[in-house]
Amino acid sequence: MSQPVRIPADVDREDRVIGPLTARQLLILAVTGIVLYGTYTITREFVPLVAFLIVAIPIGVTAAFLALGQRDGITLDRLVLAALRQRMSPQHRVAAPEGIRPAPEWLGSQVANSSSKGRAKGKDGGDAAASAVSAAALRLPAEAVTDTGVIDLGKDGVAVVAVCSTINFGLRTPAEQESLVASFGRYLHSLTAPVQVLVRAERLDLSGQIAELREQAGGLPHPALERAAREHAEYLDQLGRATDLLRRQVLLILREPLLTTGPTDGLGGVSPLAALTAKRKAAKQAALVDDATRRAAEARLVRRLGEAVELLSPSGIVVTPLDAGQATAVLAAACNPDSLIPPNSGLAASDEVITTAPDEGWDTGAFGRAAFPTDDEFGDAEDAWDDDAEDPDDYANSAGRYR
Repeated sequence: MSQPVRIPADVDREDRVIGPLTARQLLILAVTGIVLYGTYTITREFVPLVAFLIVAIPIGVTAAFLALGQRDGITLDRLVLAALRQRMSPQHRVAAPEGIRPAPEWLGSQVANSSSKGRAKGKDGGDAAASAVSAAALRLPAEAVTDTGVIDLGKDGVAVVAVCSTINFGLRTPAEQESLVASFGRYLHSLTAPVQVLVRAERLDLSGQIAELREQAGGLPHPALERAAREHAEYLDQLGRATDLLRRQVLLILREPLLTTGPTDGLGGVSPLAALTAKRKAAKQAALVDDATRRAAEARLVRRLGEAVELLSPSGIVVTPLDAGQATAVLAAACNPDSLIPPNSGLAASDEVITTAPDEGWDTGAFGRAAFPTDDEFGDAEDAWDDDAEDPDDYANSAGRYR
């Protein structure tokens, strides 16, 4: 009889090589030990042991701390490398496909003066400050979103995003739970390419539901129903003011490379050296990709999406592909999760010139005070203006209306 094998919940957990040490941790400790031992062998004839230990012990403790320490499931050496990469990368990035122009000298001097008032003012300092505040080109993973919702990743291929419905697993019977697990397992066993399941939390705005409840409460057939509707609207309003309401969204992301390089599931696939060679070859051929290759990748992506819809439907999971506007909104929300204005396909792009006049139902006070005074305000201003008498109060009264 075969013995059951417990699979850890963290599927990305690294393999343990020696005891609780992973290959990465063992490499850091081994390299540090070899370097310290080699240094001691070279310097032991003219450096006292005590002096060497004063220098070697802090280095060994630091290496052990970086190799063995963790925070939020990430090792400290990765956190240190990420901090150094972030510190050395440009701090200001803008979307400028046409190129970046250097910051003017007066702007660099102003930044230098505001950051450190005691620093000497000079031409060299202004140039250094201008180079410090100069922006760099923003390179996003996604280059474009097609009309069908396919995300163009450039040389990395294409991707598609679909939203998945959820099911209540805890309220099902044991037999139903086993059936759901088996159905989901069949989909996992059918995968031959990378798939990402993303569970994201976003702010929940109930202002529309609250306004609809208060608006339709007066039309209910009974006063008790009207009172209950208004109380529920007030409860939702107080709940939104007291805490941050969040909702969960389950997204299924499928990615397809432009050029197939062999099996990617790791089961009976190519060796690491062959995979690296194939990756370099694909990078060299990325410049030769034409529209036919991109359409073939999109066709493979659509076929994989159809398989996901078919295999997940027996579990009660409804997979709905996102269109261009919804996919753009998801990408924008991922880049700016604290945005209160939901993006949509109707918003103008950063490089798009707006020439269309506003509609008749445009609310001029939607974003604060109107940019231009209305005809009534112009009429009041003309009445308050006296052309015959040159009174200074006329200037003050007319100017005070638009402060």
